[in-house]
Amino acid sequence: MEMSGSPMDLSLNLREIFMVIFYLQAKQCMQKLLLTETFDSFSFLEGDVASFCTFHIDGKLHKDFFEEAPAEEYTDWGQVKERFLAVIKGKKTPLSFRFILSLSPSDLPAFLHENDLAFRFEEIQGLYLNIRFDEGRLSLITGTSLHTFTMDKSVEHTWDLYVERFLTKAGLTFEQG
Repeated sequence: MEMSGSPMDLSLNLREIFMVIFYLQAKQCMQKLLLTETFDSFSFLEGDVASFCTFHIDGKLHKDFFEEAPAEEYTDWGQVKERFLAVIKGKKTPLSFRFILSLSPSDLPAFLHENDLAFRFEEIQGLYLNIRFDEGRLSLITGTSLHTFTMDKSVEHTWDLYVERFLTKAGLTFEQG
């Protein structure tokens, strides 16, 4: 079945699927990620570190654990990064790791307003940072998820630019893939 040139052409480039890959200097980024407050305000969804065994942390809060239930669904990166630091530090580099962070729901209204985006807070499920280390390479992949379908890709484009500015402001060296 010939698909090329037809309306069903399945070839996509990176910008059409609205995610950007940033390749980061591992040592520099890990220092910012684990030893400074640079990423602390992001929500932490989940993460894994593979070393002599695999360590997994789910960031979803157990509201019944608290005397007063928090409004947030997920913990902040600042609350769990020390646990990952304890697993990662040592003489041997981990085989791999991945962390999924998202813009905190409390920061989402300001993101929409400051960027003049015509979306309501309720329409956006999340704006994500997928941080992966594998085969000696550290990457950060942006992602977006909306509750509704729209042809308007301004949120995706703005999030990609926001992350690029965030990394630059944090002093992180990167290449865009």
